[in-house]
Amino acid sequence: MANPSWLRAAALTTTAVLLSAVLAGCGDSGEDGDLTTQKLDWKDCPAPSEAEGGGSAPSPLPNGTPWQCATMRAPLDWAKPKGGTIGIALIRARASGPASKRIGSLVFNFGGPGGSGVTTLPAFGTDYSALRTRYDLVSFDPRGVGRSAPVKCESDAQLDVYFQQDATPDDSAERVQLVKRTQRFNAACEKNSKKVLPHVRTTDAARDMDLMRQVLGDAKLHYFGISYGTELGGVYAHLFPKKVGRAVLDAVVDPTQNPEQSALGQAEGFQLALDNFAKDCTSKKTECPIGDTPQEVKDRIAKLLADLEKKPIPGIFPRQLTQTAATNGIAQSLYSKDFWEYLTEGLEEAYDGDGKILMLLSDSMNGRNENGEYSNLTAANIAINCSDEKPRYTADYVQQRLPRFRAASPLFGDFLAWGMVSCTDWAVPGAADHPDVSAPGSAPVLVIGNTGDPATPYEGARKMVDALGKGVGVQLTYKGQGHGAYDSRNKCVQGVVNRYLLDGKVPKAGTVCS
Repeated sequence: MANPSWLRAAALTTTAVLLSAVLAGCGDSGEDGDLTTQKLDWKDCPAPSEAEGGGSAPSPLPNGTPWQCATMRAPLDWAKPKGGTIGIALIRARASGPASKRIGSLVFNFGGPGGSGVTTLPAFGTDYSALRTRYDLVSFDPRGVGRSAPVKCESDAQLDVYFQQDATPDDSAERVQLVKRTQRFNAACEKNSKKVLPHVRTTDAARDMDLMRQVLGDAKLHYFGISYGTELGGVYAHLFPKKVGRAVLDAVVDPTQNPEQSALGQAEGFQLALDNFAKDCTSKKTECPIGDTPQEVKDRIAKLLADLEKKPIPGIFPRQLTQTAATNGIAQSLYSKDFWEYLTEGLEEAYDGDGKILMLLSDSMNGRNENGEYSNLTAANIAINCSDEKPRYTADYVQQRLPRFRAASPLFGDFLAWGMVSCTDWAVPGAADHPDVSAPGSAPVLVIGNTGDPATPYEGARKMVDALGKGVGVQLTYKGQGHGAYDSRNKCVQGVVNRYLLDGKVPKAGTVCS
């Protein structure tokens, strides 16, 4: 969704640790100053850091191939490429096929912005086993994320309060509180991450990827971008059109929209996904436990949220399930049809006064683990979005726009509209109304749109194709549900993508999979 939109206890101690790590990374660029000649020191991966979400070190792939990690040095400020550097955390699994058949590295970005590629790629690694026959699978923590000079804002305890706040104010007093809370969060980001904040734009990450391409030894960048990763891929193609190899953009961000238009599109997308969920539940042979008709399902959800605003229910002790947390949890479950059963169960339990499942779903959206520790997903998400996006929306402006958002989605409209104040008083000015992805002279880019995608509505795929320019974007349509297409495991989609990435076979524009 919009900024969760996408920290630590003992805030002073942890802030000092993270800042010292960032500043230590801003070191000398080397004797010759040419970062393209650096050699990566690949080693077994450590356990993910707190900023990456914590947990255990990634297990080897089923055939025993280990995950290896390294750190690439990149300029802190691309305007001063021979100045101080930061570390960009990388992960890879070597290609499984013969060396003679290897194409190069396939670089993944899974979205956010703010998601750790170092932790996400191993979680989905087996899904890309076919692609690994000819590519090293590579991902990274973009700057500001995870181990790559992470943006630090608030402590875990403070974030628990932040995510419990009323995100949909109903009167002037609540609006004032929301704006003040946003300003406090943003001020904490500036205080704790002042050195990094001006340098986390998508254009910076795209330049990091071109350096990565060279350090990995590839003449062209072969790329697989998902969700926000499609925007990053489009920006890369704009900056380096002649360096684009085989590129796939899945779950496509509309590059022509400003933040308000994007939020409105998400309101429509999540409403469509909710409609599809309600129809699915009530159309099965077995009884739908949360309503007899699609409208009843939605009416009961609306009543639950209204009741929670007045009186939250027990969530995960000691936290309660608020209206905001429940809305967030419902939205999280709509990202994938695989989660619909959890939404049904979570709603059943919430109707009986137990908010644990919806709270768990909300925690997942916010990057909170079972130990109460947050990744820096939210901090990085807001930092990158606010650095990219020029518009700054006031509470008065949002209040005026509410009728349009409510028309788009009675359930999610207010929630997404008020998310537009996230960049209020942000320390760094935004770069533009929307990204430039025009890429004349680029190799073909495969652009995949999912007709049932809640977070990146289907229409964005056509807009991306048009914006990339004539002869560049090639659209593939998937008539499915959920966020993205390739990981739906649809054989048609995976077949088209695999033939393109492995064999260079560009599909006919307008190909449809269902």
